Amino acid sequence: MKRWLALGVIMLMSIVVVAYETNASDRNFFLPDPLGGIKIVIDAGHGGEDGGASKGEVIEKDITLAIAQHVEKQLKKKGATVIMTRTKNGDVIDEHAPSEKYGTMRERKKQDIFLRKDIVEKEKPDVFITIHANAIPETKWRGAQVFYHKEGHADGEILAKSIQQSIRTNLKNTDREALSIKQIYLLKKAEVPAALVETGFISNDEERALLVDKNYQEKMADAIVEGIEDYLLAKIE
Repeated sequence: MKRWLALGVIMLMSIVVVAYETNASDRNFFLPDPLGGIKIVIDAGHGGEDGGASKGEVIEKDITLAIAQHVEKQLKKKGATVIMTRTKNGDVIDEHAPSEKYGTMRERKKQDIFLRKDIVEKEKPDVFITIHANAIPETKWRGAQVFYHKEGHADGEILAKSIQQSIRTNLKNTDREALSIKQIYLLKKAEVPAALVETGFISNDEERALLVDKNYQEKMADAIVEGIEDYLLAKIE
């Protein structure tokens, strides 16, 4: 009898251990995705012949694509549907309208911006984010900064401030604040909450070294994602 009782206790303990380990390892399986049902358009600035800002071999289009792809990956992990305006080295026209030809680079860049706007209009996302890197003649300036358009969607300011705060909190290398901007066509025309993230200054030697570092790119992307998530969860609450 004692032997059977001991075997019963051992079997019961084994079942408890297995159940606990399964629950611990698959805990996320039973929890709802925090961004389930949310659609987000992510725009990696520039592309193709339009490299954007540059310094030596460092080109903006490469930085924006790397960060945007990590943002996409992390948002999908949280359950969001993510639409990328571009996923390759080329511009958006290369990816979505490769048969289109233009007489000048100026015209191509203009039509490329229009195409990005059309993607946002077609997809009707909950949020639109365009990712860039900055550069100016003076080398001393640095720091990521997020912009919104005063004439764009009313929630663009809230979204931009949420991302800016996340960058400040997580990266701890900028005191910049989110600002309104008039010149950005995509922010003005987007009929959804939209923000432009300038991830840093290529023209600053220290920040340029960070922007080409994969680990830093991922940290920047994670901060952007956290800012988006904070904004969306606050809207739900």
